[in-house]
Amino acid sequence: EWTMKTSIVFLLCLSVFPGFSQGRVVGEDESGFAECNVFFPGQSPPEGFTKPFHVKICQQYNKEPRFATLYSTKDKIPLYSAFKYTKPAQQEEENWLVEPQIDDPENNLHEMVREADIIGTVTNLGANQALTSDYVGSGYERGLLNPSLLNEEDFQMATYTLTNAVPLSPSLSKSWHRDIGRVVEQALAPHCSKKGHLYLLAGAIPSSVRVKGKVSVPETLWLAACCDAPEGWSLGLVKKMNDENSLEDLTVGELEKQLLAGVHLFKGNCGEDNQSQEKTEAILQAVSQIRSGEQVGISDNQEAKSSGLVKRVAGIIATPFIKLLELLIYVFVELVKFVFYFLWLVIKRVGGTVLNGVYSLWTGVVSYLKAISMVLISIPYDLGRVIINIFLGFVQIVQDVASLTYRILSIPVGFVLHLAAFPYHSICAIPSVLKDVATGIGGTFSLVIDATAALLHGFYYLVGHIVKRFVPKGSSDD
Repeated sequence: EWTMKTSIVFLLCLSVFPGFSQGRVVGEDESGFAECNVFFPGQSPPEGFTKPFHVKICQQYNKEPRFATLYSTKDKIPLYSAFKYTKPAQQEEENWLVEPQIDDPENNLHEMVREADIIGTVTNLGANQALTSDYVGSGYERGLLNPSLLNEEDFQMATYTLTNAVPLSPSLSKSWHRDIGRVVEQALAPHCSKKGHLYLLAGAIPSSVRVKGKVSVPETLWLAACCDAPEGWSLGLVKKMNDENSLEDLTVGELEKQLLAGVHLFKGNCGEDNQSQEKTEAILQAVSQIRSGEQVGISDNQEAKSSGLVKRVAGIIATPFIKLLELLIYVFVELVKFVFYFLWLVIKRVGGTVLNGVYSLWTGVVSYLKAISMVLISIPYDLGRVIINIFLGFVQIVQDVASLTYRILSIPVGFVLHLAAFPYHSICAIPSVLKDVATGIGGTFSLVIDATAALLHGFYYLVGHIVKRFVPKGSSDD
C-alpha cells in the first residue's frame, strides 16, 4: 500500500494518454460471463475453475464487451483471457487500467478506470489485484495474455488492463507476443474458413515465485484455439518460462491435464475427436515452420525480414533512451518514495507523541474518576456494615444475657442452699471431729491399758494355779 502511494507521480504520467475502458465483475450466482459468453464456442465458458478466489470479469470498452478474463485474486494475475481473432489495427499507446470492484465491491464505480484516477478513492485498492507499482523497478513487464496486436482498435484499448497482464521478462514478453501473433495470423486464422469463428484462450499457470511478494510469476504460458466452423478443430500451445524460444504444440486434452484437475476448456473439446487429420497436419506443419524461425509463404518472408530489420534498427536506437527513461523514472519514484517516507515518519512520531499524551491524560482522568467513584460507593457500604455489626453485637449480648439467665434459673434451689451451707457445716464440724478423734485416741489408749492389765492378771492367775498344783500345801503360804 505504501509503494502504491509513493508511485502517484509515475501513475499521473500515464494519465496523459486518453481513453476509457469499462469492466464488470460477474457474480458467483451467474453461470458464465453473461454478455461476454460470445467469446466462447457455443457460449460455454471453461469449466473446473471453481476456487473462491477465481473472479470472472467481462472486459468492456465504450460499453461493449471486448473479451473475458478469469482472474485470480490470490495470485493477482489472470488465469486466462478469452477473445476472438480480429484483423489487427495500428498499435495504440498504452493506457493501463484497473478493476476497482475486485478490491472494493461496495464502491459506486461499476466500470474499469485508469489507475491514476482512483488513487485514494477506492478502499483496499491493490488488495486483490496487481497495480502498476507492483511492476515498477521489479525487472518484469506487464505482459498481456490477450495481445493487443491481435485486436482491432477499440479492442486494443481494452487489453491494457492489469487484469489481463502477467509479470514477464522483457525478452519473454516480446517472444510470447511475437510467437502468438505469428501462430494465430499464419497458422490458425488461414485454416478457419469462417471469419469470427476462431476462439482463443490465452492463459498462465501461476508459480510460487512472486514479484514484491504479491504478484505470481507464471511458470507456463499457454494458448488454446478452437475453430467451430463446419470442419472444426482445436489446438494447444505451451511456452515455458525458463525457455523463451520454446513453443510446444499439443492437443487441448493434453493441455487440460497440465491445468487444474477437472478443467475443460472447450465444450465437447471443440470437435477434437472428429477433426480432419489433414487439417491438423497442415496446422502443425505451419506451427513447426514458425517454431523453427521460417515464414509461411515467400511474400510473407520478405515482408517479415524487412519489418524485422526495421524493428531491430529502431530497437537498437531506442533502447538506450528507453533504458535512460526507465532509470530516470525509477530514481524519481524512489526519491518521491523517500520524501513520503520521511514525511510519514515525522507525522508518525509527532502523532504518536500527541496520541500517547492524550492517552495518558485520559487514563489518569479515568483512574481518578474511578477512585472517587469507588470511595463514594464504599461510604454507604461501610456505614451499613458498621450499623449491622453494632446491631449483631447487641443481639449477641441479649442472647448471652438470656442464656445466662436461663441457666441460672434452671439450677435446683435445694442444691443452691446445700452449696451455700457447705462452708458452715464444714467449719462447725471441725470441733466435733477433733473431739471424736481425741475420744478415739483416749479410748484406744484405755483399751490398751485394760488389755495389758487383763493380760497380766491372766498371767498371774495361771502362775498361781500352777504353783498350787505342784507346790506342797505346807509351803503354800510361803
